[in-house]
Amino acid sequence: MSNGPGISGLILDEPLLWEKGKPGRTGFSMPESDVPSAPCEGSWYGDGVDLPDLSEVDVIRHYTRLSQYNFAIDTGMYPLGSCTMKYNPKLHEKLASLAPIAAAHPLLEDELSQGMLRLIYELKQFLAAITGMDQVSLQPAAGAQGELTAMLMFAAYFRKKGEQRTKIIIPDTAHGTNPASAALCGFTAVSLPSGPRGYVEPVDVAARMDDQTAGIMLTNPNTLGLFEESVREITDIVHRHGGLVYGDGANMNAVMGIVDIKRCGVDALHLNLHKTFSTPHGGGGPGAGPVCVVDELVPFLPTPVVEKDGDSYRLVDNLPDSIGRVHGFFGNFSVLVKAYCYILSMGPENLKKASQLAVLNAGYVKEALRDVLHLAFDRPCMHECVFSDKLQRGDKVTTLDMAKALIDHGFHPPTIYFPLVVPGAIMIEPTETESKDDLDTFIASFKEVVAQSSTDPEALHEAPRRPKLRRLDETRAARKPKLTGDM
Repeated sequence: MSNGPGISGLILDEPLLWEKGKPGRTGFSMPESDVPSAPCEGSWYGDGVDLPDLSEVDVIRHYTRLSQYNFAIDTGMYPLGSCTMKYNPKLHEKLASLAPIAAAHPLLEDELSQGMLRLIYELKQFLAAITGMDQVSLQPAAGAQGELTAMLMFAAYFRKKGEQRTKIIIPDTAHGTNPASAALCGFTAVSLPSGPRGYVEPVDVAARMDDQTAGIMLTNPNTLGLFEESVREITDIVHRHGGLVYGDGANMNAVMGIVDIKRCGVDALHLNLHKTFSTPHGGGGPGAGPVCVVDELVPFLPTPVVEKDGDSYRLVDNLPDSIGRVHGFFGNFSVLVKAYCYILSMGPENLKKASQLAVLNAGYVKEALRDVLHLAFDRPCMHECVFSDKLQRGDKVTTLDMAKALIDHGFHPPTIYFPLVVPGAIMIEPTETESKDDLDTFIASFKEVVAQSSTDPEALHEAPRRPKLRRLDETRAARKPKLTGDM
């Protein structure tokens, strides 16, 4: 390629602040003290703090240069599969930062928090309408806590019925945190291999479902990017045995406004607001993982819940079967505000269109790369497509080599080696926010990398060459991490 987002550029070297500093430099004018001085025992502060002397321009340039080493969704395409790293409007960040919202204190009385309570109440109504479910809790702080909340509710539901259910079915195409969430609630995970088409087969569910099994944790679309075509048959089997169905909604970006989750037979569903509803995903948070439930599970929702009382809103705690709080106050409130703004600004038709475009973009990438990469499952994909390095192994080029080479072209690598059911997996999720032009550049870059695997494989083994840091020894970093700052 003659051009591309990572073909050329200026990379500035940047020393440590202690190396930049020089005695006498200052970026701050200390005001004169207006209180009397007092002696301070040396034991209180030891030998003094070793801080470098820096000017204002030293500090600004240092942190600006460090920020330019990072790659972010504001920098370029971030095609991580099962993560929905899509661009989110800055308007919603601004609205969530408005003083009346950002400064609202969570301990104020209900009558002094009517705007905040109304927002929570209406967002719950929106999410229930989008999913088809009956009621919603906004407390969980992220997807994994949403899973945990649903499993706590499942456990409470069976205790209330006086049933001792100890197992739960988890397909190998479910998200990786599902087994841990189930185990924390006392359930034993029963692994369920997917069928040859990449789907859960109803006959396999029927063989594992009994009166000791609480139900199934189903990711749909699954981590192969495929919609579980037999979802109704699967959920019917679970319900016939008195079990419950948990839906992992982390991939809701593919079916938002299109699929009625309740009609699919799901009893509890978590959503990732930081994936689907306008909060930047990644960097450790914050996120939000609301749980949507059917009427049968409403008594077990976390408290407090927001209810509408005439023209006002109030918090209600007196739910005797509730699992209690799972998060302080009302959840990560700024994330909820951004989701509320996103839904209002998009409206029903554009929410649906976002999912349609996400699926269209993934299908476009799949068809464009299917002739140069091995397609793990040749089925219509949803929001992501999964390839492997099977065609490149003969040249001794691996998924890792190709992922590293993409960095030289200016793209963050896609998810690699996941899902585990595909050896050498390459999972690509373009999301709906990438234009055809950007997708075409990504596709051309990937094809160039693949072509290089047969013409110059050694160069791929050394990739990336252009970034600030070259190929890292990731194995040694994982096995012998260096946690101190000294080199």
